[in-house]
Amino acid sequence: MADDKIQRRLKKFLAGKITRENFMTDLSKHAPTHQICFCSVASLQLLKHSSSNEINLDIIDINEQLIEQLINDKQIDEIQVTDIFYNSETFAQLADETTEFYKRTWQEIYEMLKAEIYKEKPTK
Repeated sequence: MADDKIQRRLKKFLAGKITRENFMTDLSKHAPTHQICFCSVASLQLLKHSSSNEINLDIIDINEQLIEQLINDKQIDEIQVTDIFYNSETFAQLADETTEFYKRTWQEIYEMLKAEIYKEKPTK
């Protein structure tokens, strides 16, 4: 499936994490999605396979919330925001499953991201 959001929702539905009604509602709505293209050998070599789909889905969901919030806060386009986010230390820590950042709320991670971007101390 080209639409990763629908694919993730399907996996959640099949795993019993969302109801049939929620899944069907999501299918009836269509919103723009984020697509990533790996166009070089070097970028493909950076990809790592993980057998833990559930954790990866959590991380992806958090990524989307962080990017959306960053777009709203910074009032810049999606390309600039994704560049900032995916090059941040916060993203590196979130993507590293051993840190277990995915267990934190997206709001807590967003405070860390803001502190990194704006060179502020995170609020507690």
